[in-house]
Amino acid sequence: MASLQGYVDRRVLLVLQDGRAIVGTLAGFDQKSNVVLSESKERVFSMEEGVEEIPLGLYLVKGDMIVLIGEIDDAIDETVDLSMIRAEPLPPIRY
Repeated sequence: MASLQGYVDRRVLLVLQDGRAIVGTLAGFDQKSNVVLSESKERVFSMEEGVEEIPLGLYLVKGDMIVLIGEIDDAIDETVDLSMIRAEPLPPIRY
């Protein structure tokens, strides 16, 4: 992965190979792209109940599990009512 230094201390969304979406503040990373998130939450998508956020706290993610890392715009994210969003959960990636 390209350098993650520009994302340190910013809120990011990680999409993992197993389909999970995790939001948190990027606290650090290493040369293998292992990532440490603080104040993290898993966003669980559902067609019936909207998006549920499960608090995870300090969370370590192995670099080989990460499919996507993107910065979250806090101003936009705070205006979104997650309970109104309906979406199918992402399926796991199969090679």
